[in-house]
Amino acid sequence: MQVPSIRLPAVAGRFYPAKVEKLNHDLEKYLGPDAADAEKIDNALGCVVPHAGYMYSGHVAGAVYRKLPPCRSYVILCPNHTGRGAPIATMSRGAWQTPLGTLQIDTRLAESIRKGCHLLMDDFEAHAEEHSLEVQLPFLQKMAGEFSFVPVAIGVGGYAALESLGHGISAALKGSSEKVLIVASSDMNHYEPDGITRVKDRKAIDKILALDPRGLYDVIRAEDISMCGYGPTIAMLTAAKDLGAHRAELVKYATSADTSGDRSAVVGYAGIIVA
Repeated sequence: MQVPSIRLPAVAGRFYPAKVEKLNHDLEKYLGPDAADAEKIDNALGCVVPHAGYMYSGHVAGAVYRKLPPCRSYVILCPNHTGRGAPIATMSRGAWQTPLGTLQIDTRLAESIRKGCHLLMDDFEAHAEEHSLEVQLPFLQKMAGEFSFVPVAIGVGGYAALESLGHGISAALKGSSEKVLIVASSDMNHYEPDGITRVKDRKAIDKILALDPRGLYDVIRAEDISMCGYGPTIAMLTAAKDLGAHRAELVKYATSADTSGDRSAVVGYAGIIVA
């Protein structure tokens, strides 16, 4: 089967607006009117951002992205919600399209990461319908303009594999002449009452703020926290620590109840920057 050279939008018009004018309006709302002039965390190495529909989590993602300096390249890690494709999957060639334009994959960086982590495989199918990476791209296009990126979808749950991916990413970034930021796409606890979700999420957030990937892995299992992007977050934290990270900041936290008003079964959203 021939692999498409361009990955077309899968969730435009559902998770975020498909029309350019409306999308730009919403991005400006979530990022704030002074986003370009906002104070940046220039030494940022990675971040955690949510991936729900913009109406629910866009304000949390925007609060993070407005504080990040623009980069020429990104590694964007996401969970694999569809179950399709390889357990840890990239696309090392081609481009992705959003309503705001076409973005090229950073082929050299993707191949470098694959050399550093033998578990990473090229697999378009893992990315074809996955929303959690796609929804990050318009925010980055708005803030950084033109850039290239490496997409990685993670469907594996074992700690050793996630740690291996993190080390592979850091090894590749140490050899890069450009500053590269690692984005971990994740929502937090899912579909429990707001009060329970906030308690569970705080336990996971505390491990992220402590730069403790193993602690995050353990607390998610011990406390039954349904954080869908724990894999991307563990890989990002591992890589960031290798690269010298020494602190993390919780930029914003919310649940879907803050938008919907329904506190009976919510999803949590955390925006965190690691530097």
